[in-house]
Amino acid sequence: MKLYDVPEGSKIRVIGEIKIPPSAPDIAINEELTFCRIDGMYSLCINSNHKFVHLVAWAEVEII
Repeated sequence: MKLYDVPEGSKIRVIGEIKIPPSAPDIAINEELTFCRIDGMYSLCINSNHKFVHLVAWAEVEII
């Protein structure tokens, strides 16, 4: 499922290629995130360390 189709507030797992903006914190494949919202090309998500991360809006993810 594409990230832009996921309901806000969902717990997700990244299962496809990961693309992030320059100088953004890294995201690992299979890392679990809380999806907050789409903001342009990128999303606002929270990782397991309660840090904000930014994943491209068209990333392949699964809802967990």
